[in-house]
Amino acid sequence: MDSPLVLLSGCVGFGEEYTRVHGFSNRDVGAVVLKGTTREPRLGNPPHRISETPMGMLNAIGLQNPGMDKVIDDILPTLDFDETRFIANVCGSTIDDYAAVTKRFDDSPIDAIEINISCPNIKEGGVSFGNYPDMSAKVVAACRQQTAKPIIAKLSPNQTDIRENARRCIEAGADALAVINTIMGMAIDTEHRKPIIGNVQGGLSGPAIKPIALLKVHQVYEVAGPLGVPIIGQGGITTIEDALEFIIAGASTIGIGTALFYDPLLCKKINEGLLAYLQRHGIASINELVGSLVA
Repeated sequence: MDSPLVLLSGCVGFGEEYTRVHGFSNRDVGAVVLKGTTREPRLGNPPHRISETPMGMLNAIGLQNPGMDKVIDDILPTLDFDETRFIANVCGSTIDDYAAVTKRFDDSPIDAIEINISCPNIKEGGVSFGNYPDMSAKVVAACRQQTAKPIIAKLSPNQTDIRENARRCIEAGADALAVINTIMGMAIDTEHRKPIIGNVQGGLSGPAIKPIALLKVHQVYEVAGPLGVPIIGQGGITTIEDALEFIIAGASTIGIGTALFYDPLLCKKINEGLLAYLQRHGIASINELVGSLVA
């Protein structure tokens, strides 16, 4: 990867949306994670799907997407794989769904496959799979059998022990871990006494969850670091300082998501800031910073 920055799934569509922003290029980032893809097309959840919160955002899109065949046959050929790495995001309601979509992406130019076992804005599949280590491991193992491409397991913060889940996913065949997915939350319209989100619950992202995400990355690194399994650290990163904190806690790469909605050119600023930090401290590579937290 040419940069330690990754554009997160759901925030950049299928890889071409932010290229319309003047001054932005996919070359600014190391990888782009495409929107979640299911076996069959999904219309997603009923509105409202987005609700702004103090220092964050609730979303319950519900994995709206055109299905794996449309994505692979019609969308992937439009992407420039010379610009950056592209990572598929695989979703499903059953283990067979995850395996089928993974198998379909295996025969495609995609660079890696992220297994979304922790989606908090759908009512079946993702939530229950991601919150239980046994289920997470079964999903990863089923996908591992279907592809030789690198597999990234996206871990849920909505569980008792994320370290155990990380360990089980690695044992089942995950090559990397994405830490963390959004945190379950809700918002209420007090005048009508109804949930603002049509799905009732949604995933909370943005600066409000950063301290939680940072701790989870540190905890997962205790398991993954000694095994050499890289972590994509994500959750509320909006500044150069945020990015540095996640790297020092154990993240090899940094996921940028919600911040893009109000600062589409943030990635350039973070890249420049990281380079300046390395030069200022006489550090040759980001790799030297990963997990360098002094206890």
